[in-house]
Amino acid sequence: MLEEIKTFIAVVEYKNFTKAAEAINLSQPSVSLHIRHLEEYFNTILIQRSVKQKKIYITQAGNLLYERSKQMIKLLEDTKDELADYENTVRGRLHIGASFTIGEYFLPAFLGQFAKKHPNLELEVTIENTYNICEKVKNFQVDLALIEGTVPSSNFVINHFYKDKMVLAVPYNHYLVNREFSIEELENQTWISREEGSGTREYLNLFLSSNNINAKNIIVFGSNYSVKEAVKNNLGITFISSLVTENSLRNKELSILKTSQEYTRNFSYILQKGIIPSKSTLVFIDMLKNYIKQ
Repeated sequence: MLEEIKTFIAVVEYKNFTKAAEAINLSQPSVSLHIRHLEEYFNTILIQRSVKQKKIYITQAGNLLYERSKQMIKLLEDTKDELADYENTVRGRLHIGASFTIGEYFLPAFLGQFAKKHPNLELEVTIENTYNICEKVKNFQVDLALIEGTVPSSNFVINHFYKDKMVLAVPYNHYLVNREFSIEELENQTWISREEGSGTREYLNLFLSSNNINAKNIIVFGSNYSVKEAVKNNLGITFISSLVTENSLRNKELSILKTSQEYTRNFSYILQKGIIPSKSTLVFIDMLKNYIKQ
């Protein structure tokens, strides 16, 4: 049954029997036989075949089995890693997803300590915007993710681990520094932002809407570093994590405007709902919680 499950996963992901057969080193008849065995076992149609168009379509039952199959394979792989030396050593591989602010400005220092404590655990980190990282959790492409935006709780197990301060950053000698300013003055600024789908852009939009600011011009950059550099070089102003601005404030490259209230957001770790986390994932989460308390 395990080989049939692996074959089915390949067919769904390649959307082609021939390509799937080549990828898993089986003959095409063997692939077809595996799929037929699964359909007989579950007593349902998993894949619809269009002979004339030479296309395949995954049924609703097939999509459900695909999700469960990914979970089963992941659980088996995690169990194999853990049983290698369950009592003493955390080993195997842990794939962490992170949104940009966390991946660039929080995670490196934490991973430095984590890797030192667990040298036998192979780490892989994927850094993308919040939306893309959440998709990778849904598709079992990462074991867990650290994100800065909001996500639907129906899809994930979500736990906060850090409260991040958001600040209104401007070039160092900007004329609004150390003075009261109006909504109109902020509306007339050029705003520097991340792309839609990022946690940083989500909170910029929230800041603008909650203060009734109709930004007349927004320039989009693909990373926090680029946003910071754009502000530093007088291209505009931004609303961003204080983690991004720390060094630039010390180096007198940026200034922070005083706002009438403090703005914060939560950093969260998320897991796919309904899975049993691996030992390495649980160890990572436990150390993350203790790291924040330090």
